[in-house]
Amino acid sequence: MGSRAIPAVVEAALDDSVIRPIFAVELLFDGNETLRLWTGIGDQVLDGNTYTGAGSLMSISAVEETSEIAVKGATLTLSGIPSELVSLALSEPYQGRVCKIHFGVSDGTTYSDLAEIFSGYMDEMNIDEGAETSTIELKVENKLIDLERARVARYTSQYQKSLYPNDLGFDFVESIQLQRILWGTSGNSVIDAPFYGR
Repeated sequence: MGSRAIPAVVEAALDDSVIRPIFAVELLFDGNETLRLWTGIGDQVLDGNTYTGAGSLMSISAVEETSEIAVKGATLTLSGIPSELVSLALSEPYQGRVCKIHFGVSDGTTYSDLAEIFSGYMDEMNIDEGAETSTIELKVENKLIDLERARVARYTSQYQKSLYPNDLGFDFVESIQLQRILWGTSGNSVIDAPFYGR
C-alpha cells in the first residue's frame, strides 16, 4: 500500500495499539449499477456512498502489492446467499467489470475515509449451491493483466478508419508501392517503389 495515497486518519490509526479494520467492496456493473458491500452489520455510509453490511458472510483474500510489475489478483467470497438470488448473479454480465476493494478503520462509532487498496476486473465466478443457501466465489484480476494481452493493429485504411473515421493517411499506401519517382532535375534517374531490397 506504500504507493497509494492513504488518508491521514487511517495512517494515524495504524499506529494505535487496537485497530478495528473495515473492508468495503464496490462491484461496478453495466447501466451505472454498483453493488457496494462492507464487512460490518447493516447499511453504512462511507465516503458518501451507502454500503450494505455483509458481516462475516463476506471474506476477502490477501491483497498483495509488490514493487515489481506483477499481476496479483484477489478473491471475494460471499456465503449464506439465498438460492433465489443466485440466478440474479448468473444473469448479470460481470466479466471485465471493475471491482474495487477499500480499507478503513473504525473507533466503534465513527468510520474513517476509505483507502483504495485494490482495483481490478471481475473474471471468474464459482457458485457452490446448497439446499437453502449458496456460496459465491468471485476471482478478480489485477488491472496489470492488460499488459499481458496482445495488441492487434493493422496498418491499413480500414483499421485506421475504425479508430479515426476522417483520417485518409492510409488510403494511398497501396498506390505508393508501385509509384515511379523522378529523382533530381534531369529526369534521368528513376526510383521504382518499393524501396526495400534496393
